[in-house]
Amino acid sequence: MHIRLLATATVTAAALHLGADGVQKPLFSNPKGLSNLELDMPLDAQSAASCAVCEATLLQMKLAAARGDDFFVSVTTSACKRLKIADDDVCEGSVALEGPILAHSLRGLSLGSRTSRLICVALFGRCAFPDVEEFDVPFPSPKPKRRRPKPSGQEPLHVVHYSDIHIDPWYTEGADANCTKFICCRNYADGPAPGDAVLPARPNGEHTCDSPISLEQSMYKAIGELVPDAVFSIFTGDIVDHAVWNTTIIENSIDVRNAYDRMDDAGMLVYGTAGNHEASPANSYPPLEVSDTTQWLYNVLSVSWNRWIGPDAASKAREFGAYSAKHPDRNIRVISLSTNLYYVHNYWLYQDPMDKDPSGQLTWLVGELDAAEKAGERVYIMGHMAPGARDAFHDVSNYFDQIVNRYEATIAALFFGHTHLDEFEIFYSNYSQQTAENAIAVAYIAPSMTPTSGHPAFRVYDIDPVTFGVLDITTYIANMSDSAFQSAEGPVWTKYYSAREAYGSLISPPVAPPEIVDHVSEIGTRELDPAFWHEVTAIFEGNPTAFNDFMTRRRRGWEPEDCVDDCKSAEICKLRAGRAQNNCIVPGAIRLRPRTRDIPTTNLAERECEGSVLADTLGTLAGDPDMRMWLERLIQSDVEL
Repeated sequence: MHIRLLATATVTAAALHLGADGVQKPLFSNPKGLSNLELDMPLDAQSAASCAVCEATLLQMKLAAARGDDFFVSVTTSACKRLKIADDDVCEGSVALEGPILAHSLRGLSLGSRTSRLICVALFGRCAFPDVEEFDVPFPSPKPKRRRPKPSGQEPLHVVHYSDIHIDPWYTEGADANCTKFICCRNYADGPAPGDAVLPARPNGEHTCDSPISLEQSMYKAIGELVPDAVFSIFTGDIVDHAVWNTTIIENSIDVRNAYDRMDDAGMLVYGTAGNHEASPANSYPPLEVSDTTQWLYNVLSVSWNRWIGPDAASKAREFGAYSAKHPDRNIRVISLSTNLYYVHNYWLYQDPMDKDPSGQLTWLVGELDAAEKAGERVYIMGHMAPGARDAFHDVSNYFDQIVNRYEATIAALFFGHTHLDEFEIFYSNYSQQTAENAIAVAYIAPSMTPTSGHPAFRVYDIDPVTFGVLDITTYIANMSDSAFQSAEGPVWTKYYSAREAYGSLISPPVAPPEIVDHVSEIGTRELDPAFWHEVTAIFEGNPTAFNDFMTRRRRGWEPEDCVDDCKSAEICKLRAGRAQNNCIVPGAIRLRPRTRDIPTTNLAERECEGSVLADTLGTLAGDPDMRMWLERLIQSDVEL
């Protein structure tokens, strides 16, 4: 039995509840209040029978891979087209780029293995995640007794955070803004001729398109005007547009270099990280021990970041895209991780057996944190995808969580992007008892600048100058509904909301508003600490208005989502998932519906950055008995495609 439902960008039929062991269990099988994205999978997608279907399909794909990359790509491209996953050129380009990587992994795969099961979860949307392989991360020193320092009460600093800018250098004013691709506003060969579009692209951006350079530059200008005293900016990655079917190393290199040059031209001190879209093919970040095919990108990033982080940190970035850099004037160290090494759609990672610590990044992180602890430094950790994301591998997320727990007194905050939504995730010392007392860290997840999931946005943090804890978060947006957005002067950026103002009065005792934070008192100086954010999620459980306001803010007021009952439970669960095994929303459960000119699909949100055409093809194929039979006949034949 199959269902075909409309779903929000973050709701799945596999939302879970918390078991006694702190691991999520199935919560519901029939989501309610769903919109915009399509759920098309068996109700028993995590059953043994569903896993068996996946293994049978994997066998055929493994046989195809054994006949070489060209055959594998041809078979998968044919399936993509037959299933109408995307336009023909999108199928051809995407599979040609991604296919050889997956074929490489499949050739070394043992069916029935743990790696095989993980492929079924991530690519096919079938089976449940296997239990985490137990591993105690080794630490060079015992955990000190001291805890998170209290706020100093001194005048706050300002730090800017922006993410997922997704610049489209081919954005063309007047091109079709209602096309059949995943992004529009380009002069596609199969689209209407310039000037003939029914919905022509306007100069400064559309919700169906990635960002024109004019939008990006308007944001940097606004940051300079609104936050002239910012001590630095955090950019959590994704420069390259979503046209994943025609990326090249040369084009991506140019796009990445140009974007960082524009940040520099704006006079910003930027700590950056690599997004999954910076690579070509997208998502492809092989561990050092597997391949060096992404070395070109590490070289580009190292050169681009060197002006801000210095030659020593840039040298480390050249190794695998991560670095550790101390601010020149402040007692804060920024550690930038390549979380793409933990992403389920990075097909280089499906080795058999899988590496517990790809590229040795976690081992390196422990060393950096231990040295910072001994030096009395405060630390920010940043990356593109939060380790608690639904598309993060559970094992490595668990190991990362152990590190956060060990160094909770040194880590002031963590910063990520990737989902395109305005949200957060909480880390706990005990996930089976998620309480304010057990909350030990917060991952701040920034909304995107690209307008595909809402109005373009960036954040400004009020930061304690001694502890570097977050005292407030102010989100600024460029409202695309404002007539001035498309004017020659460019978009107007205005304050959207303050987290302290929005949520501080809801908890007990209330947190003082920003204007009296400077007063030295227990309430007036309270940081928006991990306990605060847990208390906010508790408010969401019993206060529908507060939860609905949060859901509206995720997209910056654009196309608010209707999320009730099971959807609400899953969303709150996700906010409490600092580690991925506790995230109630699993990969593979939501697939894109091909955009049509009659029904444009604009509400892509996190799904547009989390996945691939190849995964959508295989997941849909496995759920279609006729297509499975077609595939088996094709593989068993001697036909060369």
